[in-house]
Amino acid sequence: MRTFLDKIFFRSNNLNYLSNKIKNLTNNTPVRKIFEAINEYSEESEIRYVGGCVRKIINNEKVDDIDLATNLLPEQVCEVLKKKEINYYESGIDHGTITALIDNYKFEITTLRKDVSTDGRHAKVEFTNNWKDDASRRDFTINAIYSDAEGNLFDPYNGKKDLEEGCINFIGDVNKRIQEDYLRILRYIRFFLNYSKQPHNSEILRKLKINIGGVSKLSKERLLDELKKIFKLDTLEKLINEKLSLELILIIFPELKNYNLFNKLNSEKKNVLREVDFIFLLSLMIIDNSDNVDYFLYKYNLSKKDQKRIKIIDSFFKDKFNLKKFTQYNFNEYFYYEGNQAVLDVLRFKVIKSKKIDKSLIELIEYYKNKPIPKMPIGAELLMQKYKIPEGKQLGVKLKKIEVEWVKNNFTISDKQVENIIMN
Repeated sequence: MRTFLDKIFFRSNNLNYLSNKIKNLTNNTPVRKIFEAINEYSEESEIRYVGGCVRKIINNEKVDDIDLATNLLPEQVCEVLKKKEINYYESGIDHGTITALIDNYKFEITTLRKDVSTDGRHAKVEFTNNWKDDASRRDFTINAIYSDAEGNLFDPYNGKKDLEEGCINFIGDVNKRIQEDYLRILRYIRFFLNYSKQPHNSEILRKLKINIGGVSKLSKERLLDELKKIFKLDTLEKLINEKLSLELILIIFPELKNYNLFNKLNSEKKNVLREVDFIFLLSLMIIDNSDNVDYFLYKYNLSKKDQKRIKIIDSFFKDKFNLKKFTQYNFNEYFYYEGNQAVLDVLRFKVIKSKKIDKSLIELIEYYKNKPIPKMPIGAELLMQKYKIPEGKQLGVKLKKIEVEWVKNNFTISDKQVENIIMN
């Protein structure tokens, strides 16, 4: 049962447009099944939207994930979902999180909790049925806004007001909040760049700098995950022009040497960058003529696939590939052996690094964007049947020579050329 204080002091009917958006989210996604299931569990059971999805709706952004908070214990949430035949898995049950799966949606459902102890990386939590306790352990006021399925807000720290006024405020004591989880330094930068309409609060900035050494306690995976959220084109453009935030980022990630590439981008470069991902943006930041790439890849635990991709770009430009060779004819060989992604990466990299836009590079990007890798029309079976070459080393050597000639001739080869290779 909702408390009297909850009703009187902290719950407010939002503006009609906001309520309608939240109602639309409820009615147009399978989340309504979760609301119905948990609200029916008992007279006291309740579930609300929380965090990013509420913040994004208030700020008129696209909602790409839905987090929920409930006063039920994790095992009760599992019981409810199982009863309603809703698939789920225990994504973080020790911290009270169950992930429900309906159609193509994932919904994280977390039991209300309060921190018992923290070490700057992890928190030991205790479950509670008090919504204010749950809100008080969150990092920023703009992330401690809750809503029921009808759009009625529970906003104990005036997060909606801060969001609308562009103020990034910690909940409670700033020093304590940061020392509970040093990742909040990076999160502050991200939210400041995305939502702030005010200059930095000098006291907050001072405490961020005092505690920045604590970032070394964090796992490299968590740091990269947060950096990935910052590495959006619009955010990077703001970062370059926001000196104090940039200073903090470079203390944490000194390898991001090429940040000036994002200063005063023209429209052609912006169009190219709108189509790229985190790994490409990271490559732009760390690739130079030094061993900076090798050091970054040693320091951070990227996947082998991502490491290979960055190394391909790095190697390509360390070989000082001549701009005059950036033609379809010369790229076909690189395309065939390295693949579509490698070609697009080096072409886009060259566009962004160049002072002037070469229209031919843009045309090449468009040409290779959806081009399938050609399949060589001549195989071992043909050579064995037509030219009576036995299976073995000789067959492999001839096939390789034919493939090289076929690639060299823009993926074409005549019967005469094949015969010449066979006979020599």
